[in-house]
Amino acid sequence: MERLECNAILFDLDGTLVDSTLCIEQHWRRWANQHGLDVEEIFKISHGRPAIETIRIVAPHLNAEEEARQFTQSEAVNLEGVVEVAGAASLVASLPPESWAIVTSGNYAIATNRLRHVALPIPQILITTDDVSHYKPHPEGYLKAAQSLGVAPEQCVVIEDAPVGIQAARAANMKAIAIATTHPATALEQADLCICALTDISVRQVGQSSSSTTNLEILVAVNT
Repeated sequence: MERLECNAILFDLDGTLVDSTLCIEQHWRRWANQHGLDVEEIFKISHGRPAIETIRIVAPHLNAEEEARQFTQSEAVNLEGVVEVAGAASLVASLPPESWAIVTSGNYAIATNRLRHVALPIPQILITTDDVSHYKPHPEGYLKAAQSLGVAPEQCVVIEDAPVGIQAARAANMKAIAIATTHPATALEQADLCICALTDISVRQVGQSSSSTTNLEILVAVNT
């Protein structure tokens, strides 16, 4: 058992709190077929990236802004196969509302629709691609979440499933716990700790560091 102390927990969304892999892969397969592209090459780079970034990489000849607009509109309304990651509801329910946030590579409509679909709460602080100029692995999203919560970056712990998200957390000077849902543990070695499932984590409050900041202790059963 490992222990981490912090004042806030910042979650990725897809692959961390919600399992949307089936839905996302269906969208990419459809899009790749429309444009005669190799979907397996898309899968290698798409996870954890906004659609517009993936499109710019795999299809620089296309109008990325227009393609991404159509792609994300479809993603926001098609929720087939989207389910809660086991343990997500109980974990976020154990946290004070002012002590957690979500930082996602999707837009606001996608994020809120998926959260509602799996009956997870929409946090007070939700940072989406609509809120930032730079996407993961850039730290802007995580830094903005910390600032919005009034917590220093070094007092935040990030929970992520994708290497680009772990890189963003490290660049923000935050501790990172990787969850090996969409990538093997070997691809997540930049994280401080790696778990198999959210059920490997429990959190308890251990007092207040200020009138608005709660001290948290994260107990982690480490994936070995």
